[in-house]
Amino acid sequence: MSNSILLKIAKDAIEEELFNKSIIDRVDLESNFDFLNDQRACFVTLKLEDRLRGCIGSLLPQRKLIDDVIENAQNAAFRDFRFQPLSKKEFEKVEIEISLLTIPKMIIYDSVEELKEKIRPNIDGVILKQEQNKATFLPQVWEELPSFDEFFEHLSLKAGLDIDSLTHFPEIFTYQVEKVK
Repeated sequence: MSNSILLKIAKDAIEEELFNKSIIDRVDLESNFDFLNDQRACFVTLKLEDRLRGCIGSLLPQRKLIDDVIENAQNAAFRDFRFQPLSKKEFEKVEIEISLLTIPKMIIYDSVEELKEKIRPNIDGVILKQEQNKATFLPQVWEELPSFDEFFEHLSLKAGLDIDSLTHFPEIFTYQVEKVK
């Protein structure tokens, strides 16, 4: 898989929306790079000076990889509610990272201790789900929140739950990513 082509597609997708012009030739790309036609889920993360500037993605494969990259890149740049839309000045300096996700697998656990044994920091991305509340952290988040407790407290808050949500045994899924940067 050509990583550089994924990054180019993401950058071109942002540029298309920012400057209102057409750049991406889907027909050409899809015929030259078969993997772009695979159903894959990805996240697109934008950083400026090593700080998060936007991150949007899909947890499950629902469309062609090329479409997922384009949509998530544009959403990360312009529709991440935590940030103002990306400016033309920022576009020149933004770093793009794409995370290709494996299919999430449910973790069966009977105690927080057992869950601790099954979660692999820096390897596993985690989805926490309780009723309609749901949130995920990519494996990269372990770099900022290296302890299990801290990681799950922040993930619980992101899902709109109490920091001790694990005591209520929410559904936990893990996935891995292939990073492209």
